[in-house]
Amino acid sequence: MNPLRWSFRAQFLLGFLVCAALLGYAIFLQLKMGLEPCPLCIFQRIAFAALGLLFLIGALHGPRDPAGRKTYGVLAFIAAAVGIGIAGRHVYVQLLPQDMGSSCGPPLSFLSETMGPFEVFRTVLTGTGNCGNIDWQFLGLTMPMWSLVWFAVLAAWALVTAFRARRRH
Repeated sequence: MNPLRWSFRAQFLLGFLVCAALLGYAIFLQLKMGLEPCPLCIFQRIAFAALGLLFLIGALHGPRDPAGRKTYGVLAFIAAAVGIGIAGRHVYVQLLPQDMGSSCGPPLSFLSETMGPFEVFRTVLTGTGNCGNIDWQFLGLTMPMWSLVWFAVLAAWALVTAFRARRRH
């Protein structure tokens, strides 16, 4: 049952299932526990969705040639790296003292109605609303910290899966 010995398809399917579970838990916390996501949380969800979609497409395609597997691995790694950047920024905003402006601005719905997509992206990442609030913790880590951990794990998983030498039958 060693996942490192599974087929490429099974390994990428596992990556997809992890992303789906993480997104499902985030939506559960929002809808059932009342935790409203900040703009940086929403961008992290988008990054998890993109990463999960790449894992799913790779699992469904299941390329036999190493170049195809490496392409999917690199694409998944890039999506995870974007997520690492967003989650890292969110952790930074949360760790800033409250008096140093650890917030991220107006709600995303307001921004999208009043600005273009690139301006919204730039505004959210500059960290100006409630991104500095810590509403949830598990084992001493906040949700963005856990997101950062999961993005790093999934990035490594994508590379290990894609670049691992496979035995020929």
